[in-house]
Amino acid sequence: MMNNYNELWKAVLGEVEVQISRPNFLTWLKQSQIVGKDEKENTIFVGLPNNFAREWVKNKYHKIIFGSLRNFDNSIKGVEYVIFNPAGTVFSPILEKKSKTGLASANKASLPLLELKIDPKTNLNPRYTFESFVVGSSNELAHAAAMAIVKDIGQKYNPFFVYGGVGLGKTHLLQAMGNEIKKSYQNKINVFYTTSEKFVSDVVWAIRNKQMDDIKKKYRNVDVLIIDDIQFIGGKERSEEEFFHTFNVLYENNKQIVISSDRPPGAIPTLTERLRSRFEGGMIADITYPDYEMRLAILKNKVQERSIFIEDKILEQVAFKVQKNIRELEGVLNKIIFYQEYKKEKIDNQKLEEIIIEASQTSSKNVTINDIIKAVTDFYEVSPNEIANRNRKQEIVEPRQIIMYLLREILKLSYPHIGERLGKRDHTTAIHSCEKVARDINRNAAFNQKIMMIKEKIYKMS
Repeated sequence: MMNNYNELWKAVLGEVEVQISRPNFLTWLKQSQIVGKDEKENTIFVGLPNNFAREWVKNKYHKIIFGSLRNFDNSIKGVEYVIFNPAGTVFSPILEKKSKTGLASANKASLPLLELKIDPKTNLNPRYTFESFVVGSSNELAHAAAMAIVKDIGQKYNPFFVYGGVGLGKTHLLQAMGNEIKKSYQNKINVFYTTSEKFVSDVVWAIRNKQMDDIKKKYRNVDVLIIDDIQFIGGKERSEEEFFHTFNVLYENNKQIVISSDRPPGAIPTLTERLRSRFEGGMIADITYPDYEMRLAILKNKVQERSIFIEDKILEQVAFKVQKNIRELEGVLNKIIFYQEYKKEKIDNQKLEEIIIEASQTSSKNVTINDIIKAVTDFYEVSPNEIANRNRKQEIVEPRQIIMYLLREILKLSYPHIGERLGKRDHTTAIHSCEKVARDINRNAAFNQKIMMIKEKIYKMS
């Protein structure tokens, strides 16, 4: 077991980050760290800032965390979650008991809280800047619009709506805007960043405690409101109602509104029409999947930020083989750093291939047939029954062909099995569908992005 728990936890977080949404990762795990180990029972103790975070992570992410820890050190037999405050004090009856029977405490000097620098007033993380945001053909429009907004807040491109698949840099761009505004206007402009999930949570709390006025003050007394992953607000009536009125108050007072989503406003099925029309009334920009040159630039930028050396040929191979998203790139890079810096292993072609395969298996090992069918039918707003019957309408044919393609690509099912599963069709139908989707992916960038977004939904469900 390594002495420097910080390096182990960084590697684990890099792997976990690929498997959950970016806002959830930032909310629940960015302030986590390993605070010790029970050497006798081989149990790792993970510190979290409060009891709510401890319970949430334990119930929602334990399986992912434990699996990732075991990937790096198979001697680990268990994980316990404890409360650990910035002063370094651990609060946990379990941990207090263990401390008397052989708990190895982590070296506080080598374990700073990972995100103590997050500004509590703005929720902004200072590490997200325009300088560290790699610009390429996939995001240049969104970046240019963001820069223009910083120079003319509330007057140009308001609201600003950014959409794209998971792990493509939306959160980075949004927070970079906030940090640039803070710096350029010397904190004279009130910026506030949040996620739609946190907004919904605040509204629920306010309703239960009869304190809606507090929520109104919190979200309406700002100059720039940045909301990440707005699609999660859809279908939550009271939250949508409150956000609608908050939006109107800010907009009418020339306050800047910045919003992100995994898809354009018109493709969020649960969103009310009046909110959708508000979002479509401003500037809409998409962030697509990065090409090879941009992926390589991102990797080199990350390596430079961390002041380490990795051979160019290794970075080039990672950029060529890992095409899913930026977050997966970072996950593979973290593993390379872990093996190279901690285990002192040479990263040759065989080892690199093992690392990339591990990262791919991590995101797809729990996927089921029903996960794929549900993700595609939800995306196209059709029912599984329509997919299985003999309907030949284009709005049904396309999602059916995509399901066949993904069953083949992700689960490696045989063509006869795929045909049987989708309405007892002949295996030649499955072959034709898979080949057609593969051709369309290569020829049509927009269609390729659609497939990528569906895959992200599948991996988040599994």
